[in-house]
Order: sequence, then C-alpha cells, then structure tokens
Amino acid sequence: MKRAIALVAVPALAFALAACGDSGDKGGSKPSASPSMSMSAAQASHNEQDVMFAQMMIPHHRQAVEMAGLAPSRASSAQVKTLAAGIEKAQAPEIEKMTGWLKAWGAPAAMTGMHHDMPGIMSDKDMTALKALKGAAFDKAFLRMMIEHHRGAVTMARAEDRSGQNADAKALAASIVRTQSAEIATMRDLLK
Repeated sequence: MKRAIALVAVPALAFALAACGDSGDKGGSKPSASPSMSMSAAQASHNEQDVMFAQMMIPHHRQAVEMAGLAPSRASSAQVKTLAAGIEKAQAPEIEKMTGWLKAWGAPAAMTGMHHDMPGIMSDKDMTALKALKGAAFDKAFLRMMIEHHRGAVTMARAEDRSGQNADAKALAASIVRTQSAEIATMRDLLK
C-alpha cells in the first residue's frame, strides 16, 4: 500500500513542481517579478560588508551630529557654525537611510555603544573635553577632531566601495568620500 502511494505521489509532485516553474509564456520572455519577489531581491542584494558599513557608520554619524550640535552655542567662528550645520543637515538623514536598510535586510540595528577601535571615532574623554571649550579654543579643537572623524568616515566608505555589494550603500559611500574629503579641505583651510 505504501509503495502504491509513493508511485502515485512522486510523479504527481514532480508534475506540480514543473507546472510551478512554467510561466506559460512560450515566447521566452521572463515574467515580471511580483512585489514580494522584488522585495526579496532587494533584501538579497547586500553582503556582509554592506551590513557592517551601515552598522558602523550609523554611530559614527551620530557622533558627528553630536559634535556639530555643540557648535551653535560654543563656536566663535561663523564659518565653523556654518560647517557644523551642514554636517548635521547631511548626516542626520543618512542615519535614517542606513537604519532603514538594516531593517529591510533583516540585520541587527546599529550597535549603540561607542566603538573606540572605529576609524576616526572620538573617545568619551575627547567629547568631554570638547564640550568644556568655548570660543576660538572650541573652534580649533572642533576642526581638528572633525578632520580626524571625517578621515575615519572616508576610510570606512572606501572599504564599502571596494567590498560592498548593495548599489545604494555604495552610492552613499561614494558621496561620503566626496563630501567629507571636501569638508576636510575646508577645515584645514580654517585651521590656517
């Protein structure tokens, strides 16, 4: 009896699977992807480097936004205040974008603790010292620290460009390299 069921069930299963794979289009064109297939494809179009890039760049950007947020009440230079406002305006939306990617990829959210081994990240001691400064002393410390911070972001973005897979993440990495390299040049000029 079991053998008879197997003899009927196996060919029926094979037929059913073959039918699922047949689009019914004999012209050779591929059927369009359903919305659920498109989402699966989007989720699959990333690799470990893309995940690591987002997970590390989110806290990195958060620290830059925190540093920039100190400038309005502490900086004496209008140029430093303008630069800080630009950093905050650019990086806050990027944090939201990368957080959305991690969610779509089913990856853990960015780590909340500071990663002191992360390129360009400031230590708690550095941040405390910066918060204690005002005027020209703040301006100089902010510029020096933000140059180091930006250089770290550029290093991480270049790693994403080399090894990442996700087109959106790679585009953001290229934008970070471009904009933050230009800001480094501006900050070096302001330090002169």
